[in-house]
Parts: sequence; C-alpha cells; structure tokens
Amino acid sequence: MNRAVALRIAACGLMGLGAALLIAALLLSTYTKGKISKVPLDIDTTLVSDGTGTAFDPASLLGERFIVDRDVPVAFQQQITVESPSNADVVTLQVGSTLRRTDKQQDNGLLLAMVDTVTMDRSSAMAVSSESNPGGAVQKPRAIEDDQPPTNIALPHDGLTYRFPFDTEKKTYPLFDPIAQKAYDANYDGEDDVNGLTTFKFSQNVGYDSEGKLVEPVKYASLYEDDADAQVTARAALWGVEGDPEEPITMGRYYAAERTLWVDPVSGTIVKSDEHAYHYYARDALRPEVTFADYTVTTNEESVESQVASARSERDRVALWGRILPITFTAVGLVLLVGGALLGSFSLRAESALIDPGLDEADHGFFQRDDAGEPVPGAEAKTEKLPAQRPTDLPPDRPV
Repeated sequence: MNRAVALRIAACGLMGLGAALLIAALLLSTYTKGKISKVPLDIDTTLVSDGTGTAFDPASLLGERFIVDRDVPVAFQQQITVESPSNADVVTLQVGSTLRRTDKQQDNGLLLAMVDTVTMDRSSAMAVSSESNPGGAVQKPRAIEDDQPPTNIALPHDGLTYRFPFDTEKKTYPLFDPIAQKAYDANYDGEDDVNGLTTFKFSQNVGYDSEGKLVEPVKYASLYEDDADAQVTARAALWGVEGDPEEPITMGRYYAAERTLWVDPVSGTIVKSDEHAYHYYARDALRPEVTFADYTVTTNEESVESQVASARSERDRVALWGRILPITFTAVGLVLLVGGALLGSFSLRAESALIDPGLDEADHGFFQRDDAGEPVPGAEAKTEKLPAQRPTDLPPDRPV
C-alpha cells in the first residue's frame, strides 16, 4: 500500500467519525434528552417543615371542655418513596404525611396523618389512571393496636401532586390537594433564589381568596366509614357553646390552606414550601367556632439543602446529556470533518504526483530521447565530444 492510499483511507475514517459524532449530537439534543428528562425512579426522601400554630389538645377529649392551645410548636413531615407500578413511562409515589405538636409526646401530639399514593406520568408529572390503576389512593386509617395490613381507598388524582414537570414554565398549573381531594390552581408568582438556586415561585389558595380571606372552605372528607372526624356531635359544654350545657351540638369539619412553593424549573423539584392550613369545626362553613389546627410551617434548612442538592444533580444530568455532550460532539465532529477533507485533498495531490506521466520533464529532460520522444538506452545515448587540447610544451624547433 503506497502513501497516497493510506492517506485516503485515513481521510475517509476521519470524515466518517466526524459524521457519526454530528449524528450523535443531534440524537442527544432531541431524542435522548427527552428520555432522561423524567421523574426519577429512586426517590426516597423525608422532608420536614417547622412552625407554630393554634392546635387542639387531644387529651381534652376526656375532659370537661375541648382545649385549644395557642402558639404551640408543630412539625409537618412527609416521607416520599417509590412504589409499583413504576416503569419507563409512569412512577408511583407513596407519601406519608403527619402533623404533630412537638410539645407533646408520641401519639399525644399527633394531629393529622395521611398516606397518599399517586401514579404520575414521568415526563409531564401529571397524574394518570387506567382500568387497573385509578391513579391514586389514600390509606384507610387504622387504630394504634390494629395489626392488620393497611387497606387503600381509591382516590383518583388530577393534575400535579408532589412534583412539577421538567422544564417548568411560567404559567398556572393544576395542583392536587389530597385533603381537599381536588386540584386547585398554582399560579406563577415570579423568580426567587433558594440557597443559590434560581427557582420559580408558585402560590395556591384552597378556600382563601388572594387577600387571605376565607371565602370557600372545603368540607373535610373523612376516611372513616362513619365520618367520625368530619362531623362531630358533642355536648354544648364541650364545644364551649353558650346555652344548655347538655344540649347536643353537631359541627362539621372544614379545611382551607394557603401555600407557596419554590420549584426548580429544570427538574421540577419542589425545593421549599411555606404552608398555612386551617382545620376547624363550625355549624356554618364561613363562621369558624372551634379550631382543630391553624398552623404555618416552612421547610427546614436541612430539607431545603437536600432538595436543592437533588435538583442540582438532576440539572447536571440533563445538562450533560442535553447540552455538554451535544456541543462537544458537534465541535469534535466538525474538526474531524474539516481535517478529513484536508487530508483527502492532500492524498489526491500526492497520488496525482505519482501517476502523472509529465512529471519526469519537470527538470527539463534528464534522459536522452529518440526521435519518437522515447528514452533511449544508456549505451545508445549521444555523448558530447570534448575538443582536443593543443599541446603547449613542445620544443620550439619541432615542427607542428
């Protein structure tokens, strides 16, 4: 194999590799990015929010009157895990939520408890349902001493739940509230910095108007068969209602909430939340009489740092496959294409120099040719006769 052929093969190889890198860059920036921009299947986290509020004292159920304490410390905790069905298209999140008075020990301070399950599309983060899967469920409450496996009550979800979609937009999204069992608008409310991460801020009102006025509270949906916690009948003395202390008074339970969410727009991770929730009993929905829980909690710093780290990890993964590698492959591919083209051009010139029959005349004919223009053998080549040199040292008297 001569040098020209080797150069031509090398040029073809470089150009082929360059073209392959350009195709790979195109696929990474379109097809592959869409495949990796999905809700992860390995979510396993615990988020804690702290705050204060007005809360019912569970011990007063056995007393002469229901007691409601003010300015008590409360903690709201969410434990999020992935359950089945979860696959390439959908993911199912199970979220166990509890609200506790931290000034009480163990179950004496438990105010709220719920296990919510939702199946969502991994790309859009919207709740999905099918014939075999209603798209969501809540766990039926159990007594402390109950050792039977938990049972679920089907609760179809709508809209977003515990995450926003990748590439979150500056618009209004429907956000499902598992207590109200309904989706309410989460409105875009500007950008904000959370621990160095630029986030989109969304606000949602459930039962409140934009000015924080109670306008349309939600009647609490009990998870008990007898609606034990949604409607309570007790003596007027227990409620603290004036009149006959023995008169039975029935009150319904209502719920309203205001929340602000800080969302990473790239991954859709909710990195921080601020929530004010109001649970109360009343005979008239718009005239609260006995507060069960009226609290405001904010995600604590440890949970914020954990969520920010998770969002950054998702950002880095998307940036690697969606921007860094495509740019790198494009740049290297173009360099290889240009280099291959130049090397191919050089190989053609080299090959032409080897096969062009006129190249031996470039130095004005080093070889003798016959009348037909063909080179003649060296033995027949014409030679130049050198003139004889006259002797100059003969005696002067010697005739020449």
